[in-house]
Amino acid sequence: MIAETVCSAVAAAGLGIAAVTAYRKRFLTAARIAAYSLVPLGLVMTGVVQWAADTAFSPTAWAGFGVLGGAWLLFAGTRAVERRRGGTRKERKAATAAQPDALAPQASAPSLGPGSRATARPQPGPRADSADDFSDIEAILKKHGI
Repeated sequence: MIAETVCSAVAAAGLGIAAVTAYRKRFLTAARIAAYSLVPLGLVMTGVVQWAADTAFSPTAWAGFGVLGGAWLLFAGTRAVERRRGGTRKERKAATAAQPDALAPQASAPSLGPGSRATARPQPGPRADSADDFSDIEAILKKHGI
């Protein structure tokens, strides 16, 4: 009974605020405030508030929410383990059965062989004249007056 009274008072206050807002010629905002203020009144009239109050104080309802939460935790846990393992049991069996055919026998051998150090590193070549390198830069700077 208290919840219905509070919801009705909230609706009446909201409609009063909407009337003042409409008086200030802000009709779109007034309509939005009126819509929000009518929601609690509609919930009271449909019986949702009474149902919520009965549910909130019912031990059977809370036990039901606990059972639903436990079921959700079991479901989420099994999905997480399944994702970590790589799918369902059928999918894992199919993957292990197809695995030996997927690789060639030579593919499992190490590919590192004896290498020579002389061919691994290129020899440093003679350096170009540094004046040639900066001549282009100097020409660009002179062109711009720097």
